Amino acid sequence: MAAAKRDLKINLLPQKEFEKGTLGRTVKWLLSSFRVIVIFTEMLVMAAFLSRFWLDAQNSDLNESLAQKTMVITSFAEVEKNFKDAQKRLSVFAKAIPQPQVSDFVKTVVSYLPTGVTLKSVSESEKVLQITGTSGDEQQIAQFVANLESIKPFKDVVLTQINSDQENQSLTAFTVKINL
Repeated sequence: MAAAKRDLKINLLPQKEFEKGTLGRTVKWLLSSFRVIVIFTEMLVMAAFLSRFWLDAQNSDLNESLAQKTMVITSFAEVEKNFKDAQKRLSVFAKAIPQPQVSDFVKTVVSYLPTGVTLKSVSESEKVLQITGTSGDEQQIAQFVANLESIKPFKDVVLTQINSDQENQSLTAFTVKINL
């Protein structure tokens, strides 16, 4: 004879009485808390996934900008090389040719220059200093000559020439010779 079938039923759901106990409430709280943690974690993962698109776009823009700037720098490499070569040649040339030094007399003359008097040239030869300049007023020229006469190392200050300036008729041109 056939054996009688027995239906076994397993119920994993807690019973009403189980939920009323301390262990039941703790299990229920843990399950609901873990559900919140899982939802929060999923939202965090989704935010990271979506922010990746924005970060990829920024990375792409920065790479393009970097490539453009690299090309600009590379294009100037030859110009910079030529410039540095020219600077090196000029420095060698400057060392080979002595530079004229401004004498102390010329510095002294410039320090006694009144406002309104402009110097065009200052030449120095043996024991003679010749100054050519322009001014808008004869009194300023006279003041300049008087200033030069007051300087001790200058023995003889002579105003050798005074006339209208050829370039600008409103100015007066003059030449002063100083014996040192």
